[in-house]
Amino acid sequence: MSPTSRSLALLRKQGYTAQVVEKWNMWSKTRVDLFGVIDIIAIHPDYRGCLGVQATSRGHINARKKKIEEEPRAKLWLECGNRLEIWGWGKMKKSGKWEVKIIQVVSPLVPGGVFFRQTSIGGARRKSK
Repeated sequence: MSPTSRSLALLRKQGYTAQVVEKWNMWSKTRVDLFGVIDIIAIHPDYRGCLGVQATSRGHINARKKKIEEEPRAKLWLECGNRLEIWGWGKMKKSGKWEVKIIQVVSPLVPGGVFFRQTSIGGARRKSK
């Protein structure tokens, strides 16, 4: 199961209506994220705006942070009142369970970019096959 599939399942379990928005470019054989950084968009009746999720494995979190820092549309996404998070999935060695590390992307009040804040660790409690 891919990080995108795991994220989609967890979002829906948490009451979000969620949709994958990255697309496959068959000519270049690459995945193309919405606005260069978003794999999934989710909405929830209890929260304002949309949540954009960049789904990845734990080992690629820093690369996704760099990608977001370099993408001007990420800052615009946040300035429009939406939220953006990196969901990094990893299998825990002791338990064998998959867990997600969630990093919230925040636009500072002063001009100039974005910064990151870890908001939670947890997630699906299933063993992989």
